[in-house]
Amino acid sequence: MTKDMQLLFETFLEQLSESVDEADFRDAMAGAAAGLELITFAYLSLPPQRSGEPRLISNYPARWTAHYLQNRYQKVDPVIMRARCGGCPFRWGPDMRGFATSQVQQRLFEEAAEFSIRCGLTIPIVDRRGCIAAVTFAADEPNPAFLRIAERYEQALQLMATCFHICVRRKLSGNRTVDGVSLTPREYECLQWAARGKSAWDIGGILGIKPRTAAFHLDNAKKKLGVRTKNQAIALLASSRSSML
Repeated sequence: MTKDMQLLFETFLEQLSESVDEADFRDAMAGAAAGLELITFAYLSLPPQRSGEPRLISNYPARWTAHYLQNRYQKVDPVIMRARCGGCPFRWGPDMRGFATSQVQQRLFEEAAEFSIRCGLTIPIVDRRGCIAAVTFAADEPNPAFLRIAERYEQALQLMATCFHICVRRKLSGNRTVDGVSLTPREYECLQWAARGKSAWDIGGILGIKPRTAAFHLDNAKKKLGVRTKNQAIALLASSRSSML
């Protein structure tokens, strides 16, 4: 790994660790992709239940992502259907051989092309929990530069995609259980910031609440977890996070 690549990856991981919402995650991946001269990306996580809603984090045009979700294209998208099987990263392009077989799928690709999404490198993700997701880096056309970057950095992009998925799953899944104990959103959030070395005063400023309110939530978290100190609560949080991998 070159020094430039190492710096890019370290910066990416730091941004992921500091991300608290979808916008933060989008900016982290968009920044890392831009550092590799990849302009657009999309992360799609499929719901574990058929009735659930997918999570889409992307810097694609908002009109396209809204249209994609509204039409539930994730159910017929050939790229996503292939990604469901896991395996190695794969490329797709304008010819779409082996991809679009129905009129609906052909229309999907035609509509995507209107938003300059005509080819891409897609990285399937099937984690140890059975969660299925895909990260796609897309381009307007399969020009030599895009193909060269996709080939050169394929392994690095695969690692970035996996890290992105794990961090999104941890922070945005709604699971606020620590050592088997369910915390309120605010208790969990305050404990997360405490784990980053922030004091109650710091946390109050970050979250827009009074420092004593932040301390109140931390005290409640400690009581629920059955520990006496903040460091003990942080240790339980770290243990719970590692068990989610």
